[in-house]
Amino acid sequence: MNEDKAIFAPVDPAKAGLRGRCPRCGEGKLFSGYLTTAPRCSHCGLDYTFIDSGDGPAVFVILIIGFVVCALALWMEVSLNPPLWVHFLLWIPLIFILSLPLLRMLKGLMIGLQYKNRAAEGRLERND
Repeated sequence: MNEDKAIFAPVDPAKAGLRGRCPRCGEGKLFSGYLTTAPRCSHCGLDYTFIDSGDGPAVFVILIIGFVVCALALWMEVSLNPPLWVHFLLWIPLIFILSLPLLRMLKGLMIGLQYKNRAAEGRLERND
């Protein structure tokens, strides 16, 4: 990531990331599509080429939503013992309803934290 020399008031990375806003100014949009990042901030012009959230948001969504849905499905099975089609009817739509918004928020959060902590790809320095 190039050194950021612009002067802006400090922005809370969690608040800006969860709202899908620029990690530097907190005003411009971070995403151009649902999960596609914009090329740059429309407000302050920050170049978003440094962004690399990787698979981190997806892993957290799988762990969080998997725990919630499995716990609810097991509780329902033990308490009510419904037929299998009821489980499919309830849990598959719930997985999508919970996962999609959480995935966007966690991706924004990881990008905001990446910017604040100046996280970049690891490099080995050689003094030849």
